[in-house]
Amino acid sequence: MEETKNVVLCAASAYEEKYYLNPGFKALPESIKKELQILCVLYTHKVGGILVLEFDEDGSLIFRTEAKENDFSYDEVGSVLEIKSIQKEQRELLEELEMFYKVVYLGESYEDA
Repeated sequence: MEETKNVVLCAASAYEEKYYLNPGFKALPESIKKELQILCVLYTHKVGGILVLEFDEDGSLIFRTEAKENDFSYDEVGSVLEIKSIQKEQRELLEELEMFYKVVYLGESYEDA
């Protein structure tokens, strides 16, 4: 398994019924934190499994999903469709999060990000 340098923004698990927000992002406005929580929890409620939102080395936001090996209730096709729907409906939020990460954490100028 290759080592990843991605930075986790948040995650939700249908198995543990828990939501996690990386404490490094406590500077985000409360409304954004709440939107992320709703987005992640609704996804795991609909599809199952685990959803992780993380930034890659370039600051792009990635949706990573996981499911237990014998989880027959996990909807793999539904997962892809749900992520595409989220990316379309929440495009502005996701772009703003990428901008925030690039400027605050990667040190890029606002114009370059």
